[in-house]
Amino acid sequence: MSKRHIIPLLASICIAAAMPYGATGQSKMSALFSYATFCNSGKPYVETYLSFDAWTMSFAKQSDGSYLAKANILMVVKRSDSIVFAKKYQLNSPRVAHPDSNNFNFLDVQRFGLANGIYNLELTIADAAHNDQPNLVNEKLLVVYPEGKTSMSSVQLMASAVPTKEENILSRGGYDMQPYVSDYFPPQEKQMNFYTEFYNVDAEVGSKPFIVYAFIEQRETGTRCGNIQYIRRHQAAATVPVYASLDISLLPSGNYNLVVEARNRDNQTLLSRRLPFFRSNPSVRDTATADFYQTTFAALLNDEQQLNIYLDALYPIAVEREKVAINELIKRPGLSEKQAFMYEFWQRRDPLDPESRWREYRERIEYVEKNFGYPRTHGYNTDRGRVYLQYGPPDYVRDEKNFVSTRYMGNSTNGQNEMGHAEVGIGQIFYLPYQLWRYDIIPGDDANRVFIFWDEFRSGFYKLLNSNAKGEVQDPKWERRLCQQQLNEDLKGEVGLQFERGY
Repeated sequence: MSKRHIIPLLASICIAAAMPYGATGQSKMSALFSYATFCNSGKPYVETYLSFDAWTMSFAKQSDGSYLAKANILMVVKRSDSIVFAKKYQLNSPRVAHPDSNNFNFLDVQRFGLANGIYNLELTIADAAHNDQPNLVNEKLLVVYPEGKTSMSSVQLMASAVPTKEENILSRGGYDMQPYVSDYFPPQEKQMNFYTEFYNVDAEVGSKPFIVYAFIEQRETGTRCGNIQYIRRHQAAATVPVYASLDISLLPSGNYNLVVEARNRDNQTLLSRRLPFFRSNPSVRDTATADFYQTTFAALLNDEQQLNIYLDALYPIAVEREKVAINELIKRPGLSEKQAFMYEFWQRRDPLDPESRWREYRERIEYVEKNFGYPRTHGYNTDRGRVYLQYGPPDYVRDEKNFVSTRYMGNSTNGQNEMGHAEVGIGQIFYLPYQLWRYDIIPGDDANRVFIFWDEFRSGFYKLLNSNAKGEVQDPKWERRLCQQQLNEDLKGEVGLQFERGY
């Protein structure tokens, strides 16, 4: 009997690479990141894919009159504490005739060799035109291609493929392939194209052919979806590339797995991979799937207008592909589709008890709506609401409406002033209303992260002014803005000291 090789689900994972919301509440540069592993002439390789949303970037005028956006990228791969690969580079967008001609994505592909093992990839991206805090991405890389043994590359989603005329970075298996760097399929996408490679299958089946079988299953139940499948015989060899398409035009909205398998002539599975994806297709209804969700907590969310609000409030904790899906969902009617998305959103975060995770988050939504809402602005769309939803309740809050500092600071010319302090007295300093929030622990960050929110116009609307948390707004002149320029640039006031202490 042939051996069964189950390959871990670590390939082609889409993760967010979006900058967080800043003080204005507007999104910063965003991109989607995924990776794939494969083998070439017996050597393992990793490919990374960054798809940038050009409309979220700043385009600068060039000497030839065209406009260009640039991204600064740092990629570091570590094994334990040792760096095994590092690359720092600047990526240019395509040139456009006008800065508003930016309704497109552009792709960056990197390819490098790695030995078999477990690695950690650290990716830093930033818009070169801004001094915003760079966005950080951390992702584990698993590379497993035993020499001479049967194995399988990542299953990669593809936007298109054409026969290779001249080898380039997009060439694989005789095709030039444009990766589909997302696991979200909107209604206009009617086909799912995928590519994978099988290695050393001849070591299992000899000269006999083997069968490549691909199908789609519902992620919740494992039920296979109708006749959406690919079945084809392939002759065993050291490397067998497979490029295929599945018709998903009649696939209802929901969460699925693309399953790709290699089977021998006795129909025994030799290799298998699963790739999760989300399909939006409101014009097609699946009664069985709808019935499943009616047994979950999502069925209780039967007020579609309220459900749209709940979906919108997921933004602070959603990854980029989920934000894309949320935008699509709330634009149109479709209660069952939205209920399905809500259930899957929380099931991904807590497979054992998604309902409890949702109830906990709903309490946060209700809190920010009550405490941070503003006329015509939901609480979750404010900076305080976003931070509260993203990180939870702060461990400490200092709320000042009319704070006045009489602290002496700055060096005196004669060593001491008339009060015996080696400082220059500058009198009272009046600060605009502000709140200081401290988090003792934020996962993935250092301890004691502090946020300063200010009410610039004394209207009750607070915006994020400064923070020392990763990826958040950082303004070196924040205290001067808070006290309306009463401090000299080289001085630090009492609120600056509060920020350093965290109280």
